[in-house]
Amino acid sequence: MKRPGIVASLAIVFSIFAAFALASVGSGISADEALGRLLAGNKRYVESKMNACGETTATAREKLAKGQQPYAIILSCSDSRVPPEIIFDKGLGEIFVVRVAGNVPDPVVLGSIEYAAEHLGSPLVMVLGHERCGAVKATVDANGKGEGNIGAIVKAIAPALEKVKKDKNCDLKDKEKLVECVVDANAQMVAQNLTKQSRVIRELVHEGKLKIVAAKYDLDDGKVTVFDAKK
Repeated sequence: MKRPGIVASLAIVFSIFAAFALASVGSGISADEALGRLLAGNKRYVESKMNACGETTATAREKLAKGQQPYAIILSCSDSRVPPEIIFDKGLGEIFVVRVAGNVPDPVVLGSIEYAAEHLGSPLVMVLGHERCGAVKATVDANGKGEGNIGAIVKAIAPALEKVKKDKNCDLKDKEKLVECVVDANAQMVAQNLTKQSRVIRELVHEGKLKIVAAKYDLDDGKVTVFDAKK
């Protein structure tokens, strides 16, 4: 006769294995296809032809209750005007979103990306900056220096400001243009540095299982432009 405790323990173990098995399957699409889906959704958003909300039904929710297989990871700013699910016209279970002011990574953010890439099988990471970013403006205003918790964000964006100053391809006297240059540089630098900051991400990219791109969202027309789709 089986002991109730043993049966319960086995049930838990089997449920964990089942969850990991489901996660390891991944989305079943390539990084390029994932990017195509994101941009197609953004096109619908720009044209006010969104449909994801109508497809987010109780049936869809129940189907996803036991597991998720998102096909893209979005590292975006926390700005209330830039919700990835809306600007890419996506429903439940499609994208794994990590949001933080200035779209800059710390260990928790990196761990979140690693989880989605390694355990959920997401083939694409998009680092999404946006026009007139407040965190970037604060960095420019403070010349890359700051204290406290907000200062930590400023310091994380500071390398992008220094890069823009050295490149001299931006009008440093025009503050609005300078902010946009730093927004662009920050998104691209974060994307480029993910493989340096994370062994897991680096190995997945090396194995061809993960692609990283940087992009920018335009607050005025709603369009997302990809800077670099080579990684």
